Amino acid sequence: MAGWCSKHSARDFSTNDKITNGRRGYRQTELKPSTALKDNDAIIDRIQKSTRGLKQGPVGHTLSSAEKRKFLINTLLDLEDSKEAVYSTLDAWIAFEQDFPLASLKQAIVALEKEEQWHRIVQVIKWMLSKGQGNTIRTYEQLVRALEKDSRAEEAHKIWEKKIAHDLHSVPWRFCGLMLAIYYRNNMLDRLIKLFRTLEACGRKCPSKEYVRKVEVAYEMLGLLEEKNGLLEKYKDLYNKPSDSDRKNGRQFKKAEKKSAEGTEQCEGTSEDQPVKTCPSDKEPAASS
Repeated sequence: MAGWCSKHSARDFSTNDKITNGRRGYRQTELKPSTALKDNDAIIDRIQKSTRGLKQGPVGHTLSSAEKRKFLINTLLDLEDSKEAVYSTLDAWIAFEQDFPLASLKQAIVALEKEEQWHRIVQVIKWMLSKGQGNTIRTYEQLVRALEKDSRAEEAHKIWEKKIAHDLHSVPWRFCGLMLAIYYRNNMLDRLIKLFRTLEACGRKCPSKEYVRKVEVAYEMLGLLEEKNGLLEKYKDLYNKPSDSDRKNGRQFKKAEKKSAEGTEQCEGTSEDQPVKTCPSDKEPAASS
């Protein structure tokens, strides 16, 4: 997306009167291509001038929400790595909105995740939280994930401790599992064990043996063999229970087995007097998706 602003014409977001069937409406006017924007200040100035035009007509009549969201995402991708530039851009973008565009920002964050723009995601979420918006478990989960992807696992831990860890009774296991994985990947084994024990103390039933395996490895690496054996004994039933991935693989295996059996029956039913049909087993295996 680099150079996006230099490849597109600047748009006039002002509204001009237009009479249609006796009613007064609004019309968007396109301008000729402008000169290339080469720095963050120019980009921010462009947004400020564009959004300023919304004051002349009802908000939302000039540009659709999708167009505004696309404009924001492209602009964020073009900005250099500057917190001030990102914050000023976002401030300009919402300047004349009647309501805080939380839904659009969440969709913009999802789009940035697909582009793996983890540092920019952190900046956007922190700006959003500074405005008192999006203060939810899901938002902090996105922030913690982005911080770790941005090689800032220690900061992710601090956010978790400050905002989430004080009450683990209602935190989804998905988020707890994310923190266990972050501790595991970043060799924070003491913190991994402490979190798991705290969840147990809260009466949280571990839903997956994948979490238990991480704790098992942590115990082993720290030389806590007695604790490891106790863990395995406590969760032996969970170990014997197929995981979600095991069940998924099992369904796929049964489906393939059934298809193969149907193909065999079709081959066996072919007589010498009938044209020989190509059996599924004679074909080259299809490429896996």
